[in-house]
Amino acid sequence: MSLFGAPAQAQTQDAPFFTDTVARGALIMDVETGGILLEKNADEPFAPASLVKLMTADVALSALASGRINPTDAYPVSDHAWRTGGAPSRTATMFAAVRSSVPVDALVKGLVIQSANDAAIILAEGMDGSEAAFAQHMNRRAAELGLSNSYFVNATGLPQEGQKTTTRDMALLARNIQISYPEPYKLYAQPEFEWNRILQRNRNPLLRLNMGATGLATGFAEDEGYSIVAATEKDGRKTIVVLSGLESDAARTKEAARLFEWTATNFERRSLFSAGQVLGQAQVFGGTTGYVNAVLESGVDLYVPRKRTDLVTARIVYDAPLMAPLSKGTRIGSLKISIQGRQVLERDVFVGDGVAEGAFSARAASAVRELAFGWVRRL
Repeated sequence: MSLFGAPAQAQTQDAPFFTDTVARGALIMDVETGGILLEKNADEPFAPASLVKLMTADVALSALASGRINPTDAYPVSDHAWRTGGAPSRTATMFAAVRSSVPVDALVKGLVIQSANDAAIILAEGMDGSEAAFAQHMNRRAAELGLSNSYFVNATGLPQEGQKTTTRDMALLARNIQISYPEPYKLYAQPEFEWNRILQRNRNPLLRLNMGATGLATGFAEDEGYSIVAATEKDGRKTIVVLSGLESDAARTKEAARLFEWTATNFERRSLFSAGQVLGQAQVFGGTTGYVNAVLESGVDLYVPRKRTDLVTARIVYDAPLMAPLSKGTRIGSLKISIQGRQVLERDVFVGDGVAEGAFSARAASAVRELAFGWVRRL
């Protein structure tokens, strides 16, 4: 059912609410709630190119946060790092001098602000001994974060067979970086960084558009086009836009800016459910009572279409027929919220009050009724 009343004016609007995009793949996410505001081919793999360095940064920042490495640790600049990602490579670089040593805090700045390939390789070799070993570290970390459609083979994103990601995975990664490392994240908006007496500007084109951009990275791969993972913070609202498959640098910048504006104009925040709120009653088999309250552990806020709240619907999907005994707080399914038929948010649903196991006769009768049980309950 719809979560809000259907305004009369909304019922006369036949045009689809969601905008289209020239990007091959797209996903817009609200950082605070994790709600999806738009998606297009969000699980279609593409070559991430320099977007890989977001995963490199997450691994390094996680190690710094845990104390595994320290900002003052100095890592050597190998011949490989210098040739592949340094001055001779003619790629994005922080110009680390070959066979010198660079402290971790400078390497992180070079990686984040300049998208420096040499910084990525130096960190990889310093942390795990080789870039190949670091890539496996990246994949383990990606699995921990739920990046189910990504695979990394190097720390830079330079062309190498097998490397892939999706716009959904990149949005999840960008959100994790913002939430988990709030202080280091500020580096993504730093306008410039100097190393080896060479001053370079941040490569994010959105930072110069006065739109509240805070990060993160851009990429380009032959035959796949231009991509971007972008984030803004405006009026207390943090939004991530991920795009892939654009035809030019200019098109990438223009489309990202347009989608940020569309999101700000067309969505407003609403409180949908409160913590502990009873969403409905689920049928229970073999218990002292035939029903149990289905509740949320925490409240649910979401950005929903402005003036089109009739498009917002929700349902509970149970994991399986519920069998007694059930303890209070046991997870029994999920709440799925959709906008115009597209799922935008999912939250776990729990038992509100426990149910004890009933007498044998009640369990036997329940076994018969279970055959007709509906696993999906609409709100």
